[in-house]
Amino acid sequence: MILGKCPYCDGGDIEVRDKEVRGKKVKLYACSNAEWKTEDGEMFELTQTSTCDFKIWQNTLSGYGKWLSYKEVRELLEEESIEVELLSKKYGKKVYYNKHIVLNQEYGVSVIWE
Repeated sequence: MILGKCPYCDGGDIEVRDKEVRGKKVKLYACSNAEWKTEDGEMFELTQTSTCDFKIWQNTLSGYGKWLSYKEVRELLEEESIEVELLSKKYGKKVYYNKHIVLNQEYGVSVIWE
């Protein structure tokens, strides 16, 4: 499935790939010009033939109670910034709040903490 054009290279499309990390199935949204390899199922590295390093893990914001959907990644590729609902469990209470996320070449996405 193609979600959009790669913002970091020419001619690349963002694809949905199924990966397994620590025994759990997770989606990797990656450029068609990027190939990722792993030896231990935890650390993923680019292959030498890759010409792009775009990636967003579906669970990149899981510490905030958020898993990114196809729709949100599509919107992020088009708009470069989207608002998402995150969760804090501070002091034993669930508190939901909205923050903007943007593309980040090193981490996939970054939360804007204004």
